[in-house]
Amino acid sequence: MTEAAVPVRQLRTFHPRQRRLGPERQARFDATMPKYAVEAQGPVLDLADVFGRARPDVVLDIGVGGGEGTVAMAALRPDECILAVEVHTPGVANIVLSAHEHGWGHVRVCHGDALELLARLPAASLWGVRIWFPDPWPKAKQHKRRLVQPDVVGALVDRLSDDGWLHLATDHPGYAEHVAVVMAAETRLTGGEIERPDWRPVTRFERRGVEEGRRPRDYWFERRQVTRAFGPGTP
Repeated sequence: MTEAAVPVRQLRTFHPRQRRLGPERQARFDATMPKYAVEAQGPVLDLADVFGRARPDVVLDIGVGGGEGTVAMAALRPDECILAVEVHTPGVANIVLSAHEHGWGHVRVCHGDALELLARLPAASLWGVRIWFPDPWPKAKQHKRRLVQPDVVGALVDRLSDDGWLHLATDHPGYAEHVAVVMAAETRLTGGEIERPDWRPVTRFERRGVEEGRRPRDYWFERRQVTRAFGPGTP
């Protein structure tokens, strides 16, 4: 498998937050996590081996928060292999324990930094990437910490297959403008803002934003015209 270039970033793109699990949930998580875990650091992965499928359609979920979106998509699309990456333990535990409860073999989780995990993903190995409601880093001096940056987007596109796609969502107006500018500069992608897909699950974060008057905005980009049975408008 071919290794693609990765961004070299020294700044965190997330707020480090410490939240512990209760003793019983922690014990179940510790017992279950090894079955689903993918380490952020290590050699380049063979995703067919990771998921036990000859040619898996792998979607990378970056920064899944509480994990509700990943769990909902895993239930909705069992033929779609999901590799979720999140730094905060409660969201990781939610996904892992849900996968164990439902017996899902198409879900794997990286408890770590997405930018480190990228170095393990081969070129053209992903069918899709989801970045839903990333930390907006709203202050001007914080903008350099935003996940959606030209180097990161370039590394993600390197890892998309020829019919791959990238789906972003944000409810921060400044971040939406930032996304539009950065994505327009990536010449290997076509797309832009779309109507909110009715199949995209509503997470607690999005619901809270709507209650506070923030409008979610979705962006869909394709490496080339998708010809499969479903795209942004169908489940």
